[in-house]
Amino acid sequence: MSHCIVLHSDAAVKQILLTLNEKQSFIIEDLDDFHVVIKVDEEFWVRRQLDIEVCCTTISLLHTNS
Repeated sequence: MSHCIVLHSDAAVKQILLTLNEKQSFIIEDLDDFHVVIKVDEEFWVRRQLDIEVCCTTISLLHTNS
C-alpha cells in the first residue's frame, strides 16, 4: 500500500468525503462508518474541499434562516 492517512469523521462529513471521492479518487479504503484511508498526497486537497463544503453549507443555512 502506498503512503496513506486515516481520517476520522462523523457521518455527515463521511458523506461529503464519499461525494468528493466521486469527483477525484483519493479514498484507498472505506474502513467503517467513521474512518476512511486516503492517499497522503491528497490530504491537503481533501481538507480544503471539506472547508469549502462546510463554509458553503453554513452560508446557505444563514441565508435560509434570514
